[in-house]
Amino acid sequence: MLTKRQLLILKVTVDDYIQSAQPVGSNQLSKKPEIPFSPATIRNEMAELERIGFLEKTHTSSGRIPSQKGYRYYVDYLLTPRPLPKEDIVQLRSIFEERLTETEEVIKRSAMMLSELTNYTSILLGPDVRRHIVKKLSIVPLTSDTAVAIIVTDTGHVENRIFPIPLGLDPSDIEKMTNILNERLVGVSLNNLHLRLEQETLTVLKQHLERYGELFHTFRQAVLLPHEDENVYYAGKLNILKQPDFHDLQKIRNLMDVMEEAKHIPMILPVGSQGLHIRIGSENMLTAMEDCSVITVSYDAGEEQTGSIAIIGPKRMDYKRIVSILDLLSGDLSKELNRMFKGT
Repeated sequence: MLTKRQLLILKVTVDDYIQSAQPVGSNQLSKKPEIPFSPATIRNEMAELERIGFLEKTHTSSGRIPSQKGYRYYVDYLLTPRPLPKEDIVQLRSIFEERLTETEEVIKRSAMMLSELTNYTSILLGPDVRRHIVKKLSIVPLTSDTAVAIIVTDTGHVENRIFPIPLGLDPSDIEKMTNILNERLVGVSLNNLHLRLEQETLTVLKQHLERYGELFHTFRQAVLLPHEDENVYYAGKLNILKQPDFHDLQKIRNLMDVMEEAKHIPMILPVGSQGLHIRIGSENMLTAMEDCSVITVSYDAGEEQTGSIAIIGPKRMDYKRIVSILDLLSGDLSKELNRMFKGT
């Protein structure tokens, strides 16, 4: 159990290191108005905090820095979110002033804004696109043997899929197929397209198109092609290079590789995780992120769907500010996406 004096010294040490990125010494702390103790007393308490694992001594200075245990205690018991300045609030909310019609564009801009405001890397996981409902479907010939299927969903999401068409196909057959697809597929979720295509649409196509088999096969293959990372949005991937905490080039490369691969996203942004969570150092599931802190928060994406936001930075992250930013953005983003789903 830490004493009140140790709690105060730990809190101010963490705050000072977050701001300066320099080891903190007892003489430095004694000059702060909130620390009414002598350098000798502070030095003794810092030595005790080091002994029990809350602070660490660096090799290059007589000062100390927070350990992972120290950061964890700070986040769990000493962290008070800092009120955001008005200019940050105005900047964040500018995303929603344009009344954008595509959920993907809103989420992408949110990721970019987060990166700009924090100087860290941001990742936003959007709602499951496969649950979106087909609003309109078009097939547009590009050349004599290719066409593009354009699917527009109820959220404004647009998917373009190029597929081959049989040589010599009558253009009227493409028009007939487009009409049939709209009759049968509008109102169906992207996730259920394959079932509706097989169960109902194929039967109707047989009745109206002579070469339905060739055209249907290539169209189906294109439409059902999975896009694993289509709802993941990154911003500021290179911001990590600006942080003085990261100087090991191999570790930086490993971190970049992890963030590039879609298969790692569930380990950075656990699906279904509600509320705000802070993972520090080795608490992260990926070894490449052992020198990072990751703050995640969920948001409501309408129609009982959720998304996630992650900020990735050093363990020396400005937790007070980031928590306030994520709290504001998750609330405003939830309101905006719900508005878009309801069409208001």
